[in-house]
Amino acid sequence: MKGVLYLLLIFVLQVSGQRLDTRWIMGYSCCSTEFGGLDIDFGSGGPNVSSIQRNISINCTVGGISDSNGNLLFVSNGIYIANSANDTMQNGSGLNPSLYTTSRINYGLAIPQANLVIPFPDDSTKYYLFHDTSDDMFGTWVTLNLYYSVIDMTLDGGLGGVIQKNVVLLHDSLIGGRITACKHANGRDWWLIVHQFHSGMVYKYLITPNGISGPTMQDLFTWRNLAFGQAIFSPQGNNFAFYEPYGDLDVLDFDRCTGTFSNLIHVDINDSAGIGGCAFSPSGKYLYVSSLNYIYQYDVESSNIDSTKYLVGIYDNYLEQGLHQNFYLAALAPDEKIYINCGDGSRYFHVINFPDSIGASCHFVQRGLPLPRWVAVTMPNYPNYLLGAESGTVCDSLPTGITTIRKPVDDYSVFPNPADVDLYVNLGNEKIESALVFNSLGQIVSISSELIKNEYLHFNVASLENGFYYIELLTEKQKIVRTFIKQ
Repeated sequence: MKGVLYLLLIFVLQVSGQRLDTRWIMGYSCCSTEFGGLDIDFGSGGPNVSSIQRNISINCTVGGISDSNGNLLFVSNGIYIANSANDTMQNGSGLNPSLYTTSRINYGLAIPQANLVIPFPDDSTKYYLFHDTSDDMFGTWVTLNLYYSVIDMTLDGGLGGVIQKNVVLLHDSLIGGRITACKHANGRDWWLIVHQFHSGMVYKYLITPNGISGPTMQDLFTWRNLAFGQAIFSPQGNNFAFYEPYGDLDVLDFDRCTGTFSNLIHVDINDSAGIGGCAFSPSGKYLYVSSLNYIYQYDVESSNIDSTKYLVGIYDNYLEQGLHQNFYLAALAPDEKIYINCGDGSRYFHVINFPDSIGASCHFVQRGLPLPRWVAVTMPNYPNYLLGAESGTVCDSLPTGITTIRKPVDDYSVFPNPADVDLYVNLGNEKIESALVFNSLGQIVSISSELIKNEYLHFNVASLENGFYYIELLTEKQKIVRTFIKQ
């Protein structure tokens, strides 16, 4: 029933013109009728495929967004940002400074998921573009900087302009690309996720109307390197998957309220793949892994995910002008089908027509979507812009102040989260002996607190700077640690 309701919601929102991800932009700025710009438009259900003259060349890295009517606002290939008039956006050149970027200036970056666009919460005219590149092309090819740039669509007569560019959000050894995001449980803010190189650590940022807070870190245990793969949230935001052939497949639960990953399921995929991707079905029940020469289906709602593995398809060795048309990156499209690109340049997308159907009934078709022009290994990196508040959680509403306290379900839960002035902790059956608040550096901060009706511990957090904090509660039997965000 949950999947049916989700599909109904998607249909209603799509018909009313609320999608921001209806345009898939790809193609080359080149030289003949076989090459050039290509659009796939899902605005009317789609896919409506059309050739278009465009100056920007797009390889693997692509990031863009449309307005609520499906009109393209801007697109980036990791080198620069192009506006809707097919011109370089005002101050939109010179992204991702590095030798590798310079070497790709005529082609676009070739890093999967290295661009991601997030609208400003509560400001429909501004957008974040999160982006990165390779900073060590003569050694490890590692990424050293996660950048963001800010686009203001009120500039240049509505064509937009970049008002902040190449702002270093994080300096560390990072996996190139694999930038993902998920809506916070309040339905407004965003969690942004990036991965540390040669470790299992992830960095998590929270994007609110007050800016970008963080990072916090969490160890997801599987070491991730620079192999070509894909990271993705389920449409509902409650699951997360990361697949690349050398680290194999991880599936985790995700708490949209706290930004916490849990319940890691690691699945070994022992095949000959060197590249791959993954995508969830519309209901989130099934996960598809595209592993170079194989397509697998997994039931992520099963108590034993590995045992549900089903071989959906095997590459049939078809070549297009000598190029292999096998399987690489995957994406769930607005028409509720999953599209998979090829590991080489191609004139096709593979299609899973009914991804919420089990086994062969999902109807996988190799080269099911012919394209009028050649495209590279391009696949859009869209988060679920439609995802709303998660009802029934302690932070399913925006922090507009509390006049009537609604008792949360869990003992020692913290709400509202994020908090502006008032923060409450729901008490359990054990007496609290002490309560300490720490900042992200582990330093104790002093704020006022009071006990309300022996049910809630109230903190006034108005004096705190914006960011992540920890509450340490000591009882007679245990120590409880909870996190919250001040905004």
